[in-house]
Amino acid sequence: MYSESDIDSAVAAGALGADAAAALRSHVARLRAAPAADEEQFRLVTGFNDVFVSIAVALMLLSLWWLVGRWPGALAVAAAAWGLAEYFTRRRRMALPSILLHLAFILAVSFAVFGALAPWWDDDKANGWRVGAAAAAAAAASVAHWRRFQVPITVAVMLGSALAAVVTFALIAVPALRAYTGWMAFAAGGIAFAVAMAWDMSDPLRRTRRADVAFWLHLLASPLLVHSIFTLTGLTGGSGGIGHALAVLAGYVLLVGVALVVDRRAMMVSALAYVLIALSSLFREFGIVQASMGLTALLISSALLLLSAAWAQVRARLVSRLPDAWQARLPPAI
Repeated sequence: MYSESDIDSAVAAGALGADAAAALRSHVARLRAAPAADEEQFRLVTGFNDVFVSIAVALMLLSLWWLVGRWPGALAVAAAAWGLAEYFTRRRRMALPSILLHLAFILAVSFAVFGALAPWWDDDKANGWRVGAAAAAAAAASVAHWRRFQVPITVAVMLGSALAAVVTFALIAVPALRAYTGWMAFAAGGIAFAVAMAWDMSDPLRRTRRADVAFWLHLLASPLLVHSIFTLTGLTGGSGGIGHALAVLAGYVLLVGVALVVDRRAMMVSALAYVLIALSSLFREFGIVQASMGLTALLISSALLLLSAAWAQVRARLVSRLPDAWQARLPPAI
């Protein structure tokens, strides 16, 4: 399967004409009855060789850390992950191994910093500083990795690490902020969502690497926003009554609307657990106890399948009601 970036690369190299590329995209869109942007494509596995290489890479890095041990082993893993990325990411452009190597590099750098600071910060109170330093190091390492390899997931890891470092240091400096962790998570999710939309709106047709970057940023933003919203409104700490269940369902409908407008499904997936619990609670309130989970799963799966089948049509109706300036920055709707 070829991605949008592969087609653009073929056009740039002269292997495929621009008109032919446009005709190919139009043909695929007609076959799927949806614009190419609606497919929300991103490269994960281009073939079984990706899986084969990923398994070998994981075994090599784990064995290297096992042999060296502790934080020096983490440094060895980071160096090995960077070296392997020079071939499998920079030259071969293999999707899954590139993601795995990046995550291994960032985790190894974080663990190495956290472990190396132990002789100076070894008490419980100082563990927060070590965590913050490790997160800051992960953000800095992600910047270097992005400049060299430009793996789409890197920007999300970079932003997530930076936000984690800021929140950690803020909690250390002002312990009273612990009472507002829900609001801090909401703010972090809002920042991530804004950055994701900036990348998305820079490529509304989703034909370049920017769309892949936005995909991972939405995966970062959605859990932060969904969990913090339901927590701040008291929907996760209630008694599980009808009122809380209906509130969760209403909140989910709102999230579905946002997901349709921005043409990203991550929010819907992030909130599924809350909806399953809410519907199960409703069924129990009405005396359907034994089959509550089964009925809940059946209803949710049926609704999601129907929405998936009619995604383009429902989205077109919603987007057509937005201002023209907004529509111009969003993926096209049929």
